[in-house]
Amino acid sequence: MTSKKRVGVLISGRGSNLLSLIEACKQPEFPAEIVLVVSNRADAGGLQHGTRNNIPTQVIDHKQFATREEFEDELTAALEAEHVDLVCNAGFMRLLTENFVDHWLNRQLNIHPSLLPSYKGLNTHARVLADGSLITGCSVHFVRTEMDSGPLIAQAAIGVVPGETEESLAARVLAVEHVIYPYALHLVASGAVVVENDRVKYGDKLPDLEQPENGSDWFIVPRA
Repeated sequence: MTSKKRVGVLISGRGSNLLSLIEACKQPEFPAEIVLVVSNRADAGGLQHGTRNNIPTQVIDHKQFATREEFEDELTAALEAEHVDLVCNAGFMRLLTENFVDHWLNRQLNIHPSLLPSYKGLNTHARVLADGSLITGCSVHFVRTEMDSGPLIAQAAIGVVPGETEESLAARVLAVEHVIYPYALHLVASGAVVVENDRVKYGDKLPDLEQPENGSDWFIVPRA
């Protein structure tokens, strides 16, 4: 197996998606390893996931910088000091400037709790319920300057059930996020996907993804 891609994960909160990535990277054949966890908040619970798994962590408080660019320069310096190949946003609640996005172009992934391009931004689940949508899910995409935009890598969809609340829907979508994000990272780190003309192109062989026992709970939306 070729050398594993070195991954830096950016967080702002509890880091549940970070933990799913950490667990995936523990598998011997997984093509990536997490070498740094960075938070813009010192109280982010996800930092503990890094510490408990012997992954270096760092806090870079955006409030300590006069401009977004200065903050992002420090962020890039921290990532490059660890020779990071790929960046994964995992609940990182900062909008990024064109300079940072371009520096990590097609090397930075983000996960969003909707079937993009629908329901970009915040309060996703409340908006899904207010619209009476029957299907929702989550998306992993390459980062672009426009919020929640960029070439889609993988999506998973679930049905909205009768009597659903915002809290119950959020929990069900989050459980799917914990499956689809490691899968998308595997696709990118292994070279199974590349970006051509700002769209994802898939190789001939994609890694298997085990579906839940109840196949109606969620499914992968093909992007080929």
